Amino acid sequence: QPGHPGHRRKKQEPTQPVILLPAPEKVLEESDFKKTGRTIIKQMMGIQVLLNVVEYHADIYYNTKTGERVHAAFPDGVVDEVNYDGSIRAFLFLLNNDCCVSIDKSRKFLSDLTGGKLNISKGMISKLSREFALKTVPERRATYADMLLSPVMHTDCTNAKENGKSCHVYVCAVPDGKVLYFAREKKGHEGIKGTVTEDYQGILVHDHDVTFYNYGADHQECLAHVLRYLKDSIENEPDRIWNKEMRSLLQEMIHFRNGIQLPHKPDPKTISGFEKRYQAVLETARREYGDIPANDYYRDGYNLFLRMEKYMRNHLLFLHDLRVPATNNEAERLLRNYKRKQAQAVTFRSFESIDYLCQCMSMLVLMRREEPANIFDRVSRIFG
Repeated sequence: QPGHPGHRRKKQEPTQPVILLPAPEKVLEESDFKKTGRTIIKQMMGIQVLLNVVEYHADIYYNTKTGERVHAAFPDGVVDEVNYDGSIRAFLFLLNNDCCVSIDKSRKFLSDLTGGKLNISKGMISKLSREFALKTVPERRATYADMLLSPVMHTDCTNAKENGKSCHVYVCAVPDGKVLYFAREKKGHEGIKGTVTEDYQGILVHDHDVTFYNYGADHQECLAHVLRYLKDSIENEPDRIWNKEMRSLLQEMIHFRNGIQLPHKPDPKTISGFEKRYQAVLETARREYGDIPANDYYRDGYNLFLRMEKYMRNHLLFLHDLRVPATNNEAERLLRNYKRKQAQAVTFRSFESIDYLCQCMSMLVLMRREEPANIFDRVSRIFG
């Protein structure tokens, strides 16, 4: 905009000698042109992939008396005749698991970049998730312990596919950025077993899955889901008043809560007023469903009314504790990472593949929060 400096592209240090463009012919022909002392500098950038090959030679020595043969020890990681260092492994790992590119396209892309010199096997690429997961076990254990100390934690679950069968992926996330994914063959208590949720003793933020109510010290239900359910009720039950009033009231509560910043505290009278209005809307719903009962075609609105009445405290906890968010959007966003991979893979051949993927996704999220500068270098060092 006029009067404001533009957000220009960042210039880089030249990697080749600076090219000085010759003066225009007009300047050479007319002596009236003089140098101003100013120079216009423009850069053209490109990238180049170089195949870096280090070859080791070790002479073999033979003992004429004992027949023993020895040679110098090769560096760590140099085991086979041809070995791939951490940079190649990290490139293929991130392309396949983080960018959701298929194994075939990943190996083809690397082959094209190196002029056909590198043709990595599909088996090696498919094993990278397992290798990365096993090498990062200590970091995930430490994260698990740290998450138990957080006063608030988000949790959610989504469906996964293994050879056409249904399984599940759980996510646990705390406000400071720590995240762990868990693959589970079953849902319910069997699915929660072994996750952070099983041992957690703080406030859980989740969707309306009654299984979660058996864990944690307190609960906040996601109001984003409730607002969607209320909108659905409005569309299917347009003659009822309670759904419109409740949706408007929840939006007002969330707006009020978002306007409060620590160390300020919400006004108790205002919160009490919200709670009374909440109960008044429930009474309106009771009268409406008493006069005109819910039909067999659509009972979701009536079920929502019963649920909001029973779990009123868990819908309004965010008004009393500023540490608690009104929605479970954090967990929802994190599960999209898995959904993108599931859409690319369609189905996984084994449950272990999903399990290793979840462990890798956990580490990638953690590394991005800790070292946003260059995740590629960190992954390369892990692969060694």
